[in-house]
Amino acid sequence: MIDWVHFTPLASFGGGILIGLAAALFLLVNGRIAGISGILGGLLKPARHDVLWRVLFILGLAGSPFIYSLLGEPAQPVIEAGTGTLILAGLLVGIGTRYGSGCTSGHGICGISRLSPRSFVATASFILAGMVTVYLVKHITG
Repeated sequence: MIDWVHFTPLASFGGGILIGLAAALFLLVNGRIAGISGILGGLLKPARHDVLWRVLFILGLAGSPFIYSLLGEPAQPVIEAGTGTLILAGLLVGIGTRYGSGCTSGHGICGISRLSPRSFVATASFILAGMVTVYLVKHITG
């Protein structure tokens, strides 16, 4: 069922356009894919002259809610999971990005736009795993 009060197709479309433009610009300027797991993972074993842009990218992601709060009223997230569940979910996502050779941003946004068959399979797997997880948590265990 659609929550019509919080249904924001125009804002969502605008956000998608901005993400796509940012990913394309990142590829054009740096010659690299804007996959968050790869950018963050590159900080674990940094190559010479490869740290600054990665740190700035991560700081930009982390700092953008603060900048948005200066411009408007920030959204108040509602998290319906406990700390243990969130930690387990984070670990599973991390493991999945290693096995999938990338994350949803790398495969779902950048890979599919480059028509990468591997990214189509990875993104379909991410979506299917998410659907199965939600079904299990909401209908079987919940």
